Amino acid sequence: MTTVKCLPFILLYIVAVQIIHTNSKTSTYWRLTPEGLIQPGDVDTAIKHILDDPIFSIITSTVHYGTSWTKRSPDADCPGCPENATMKMDGKDNMNKTGHPEDDEVLDCGKSVNFTYYDNLVGVANRLSHPNVPEPQVALIFKKKATDIDVLALERKLKKAKREKPKSVQLYNQIGNFWRLKGDTYKSIECFRRALAVSPHNAEVLLNLARVLFTLQYLDDAIYLTRRSLEVQPPDKSAWQQYFTLGEIFKAYGHYQEASLHMRHCLHLRPGFEPAVVALKELEATPDNNIHIYTLLIIVCLVLGVLLVIISSMDSNLESEYTEVKGQRHFNRAMAMRSLKMGISPRALRSKRYNGTSG
Repeated sequence: MTTVKCLPFILLYIVAVQIIHTNSKTSTYWRLTPEGLIQPGDVDTAIKHILDDPIFSIITSTVHYGTSWTKRSPDADCPGCPENATMKMDGKDNMNKTGHPEDDEVLDCGKSVNFTYYDNLVGVANRLSHPNVPEPQVALIFKKKATDIDVLALERKLKKAKREKPKSVQLYNQIGNFWRLKGDTYKSIECFRRALAVSPHNAEVLLNLARVLFTLQYLDDAIYLTRRSLEVQPPDKSAWQQYFTLGEIFKAYGHYQEASLHMRHCLHLRPGFEPAVVALKELEATPDNNIHIYTLLIIVCLVLGVLLVIISSMDSNLESEYTEVKGQRHFNRAMAMRSLKMGISPRALRSKRYNGTSG
């Protein structure tokens, strides 16, 4: 029994001794020959074989950059490809099609979040079915002159910012605006949803999402988000963009008076804002037909109400008169029948005789 209990320890000792006395220089590895046979080989051949392996080259060309893994040497994939023949050096010993390592990255905001407080809005709930509508005016967010915008340079800048701060709410907001500029509605809404999942009361993100839904003509959703953005706007920041957006939404509704009011408020906060000036001129030149229509409807309703009152009063008067006449007729008939039953009274006969004698 003692020998059986000691057997595992004896085997473990033997294995340990073999490991200690093993010479790494004589170590071999198993390799697969072109004929399909497995044969042992030495270490130097193994290292050379590994270095010549294209899959190993791809793996070693991927490095940890910032907070993510990035492929820094795309020419290791396919050294003989024609695309790699035209690659330029980016100044950091990294080959790339345009000389920038971030061109191989995907500019997005990560996985879609499960829930935000604004998912009940129709425009947000139907984000998968929206058409792609570019918004060229978004370029003004990135530059004062939209004609000077370099979309590729902007994309590279956002990719660099994503590597440095991948979970920034402001970065999500900027990437969302970038996809608005490019016209990818779904990606822009997803970026704004991700930002609102982290900061649900961010006035800037709410306004940008409202602008997307306004472009898609979800006016109720747009006005709700814009008013919500106006409510949570910090007091030290101007709210001229919210008032301008409200003016545009009310103009689309056809409420020109309210639209003009918001445009004036926008110009009060930011004098000389050209889009607001142009919109206000159009609103002032357009007759407010809605006011005339509402006035006409009110007048018609009042006239109909007066006519109904007059007709009802006439009907009640006629009914009361008919009831009174009918009552009098019943009364006279009853009196006549009573007189017939009672006969002629003696006093009436006397008066009749007297009248006959005197005559």
